Amino acid sequence: MKVSVQVDYACRVMAELARRYGSGELAQIEHLAEAEGVPANFLAQILLKLRNEGLITSRRGNQGGYALARPPEEISLHDILVAVEGHCLQLSGNTAGRSGRRVQHMWIEIRELLAEKTRRCTLDRLVSKEPAEMYYI
Repeated sequence: MKVSVQVDYACRVMAELARRYGSGELAQIEHLAEAEGVPANFLAQILLKLRNEGLITSRRGNQGGYALARPPEEISLHDILVAVEGHCLQLSGNTAGRSGRRVQHMWIEIRELLAEKTRRCTLDRLVSKEPAEMYYI
């Protein structure tokens, strides 16, 4: 199973917007692209999906930019995943063969567990209040 690049980038950019939440500042696409290492032209497509799903707001012009539409604790990874991909672990629907229905049932169970877990992971949990985090191995 693989998380798409779009979902990964969307989560990272949403975390950056969560860091700015409440400051009154809008984030320009160039800042978001640089801060999270996302190509700006690709980011524009992702931001459009997030805006269309009501997760972010945008304003045009020199003072324009992007901001979260809701507080970070109200936006989950599931919200982002569905906004970008349109689904959470899409199944083929093929139940042919002796084991088809049982296999599909197991995948449905896994999909529900994944959806439940991603709904509990909110943006506020992704945001570090420190400018640079230290990792020790």
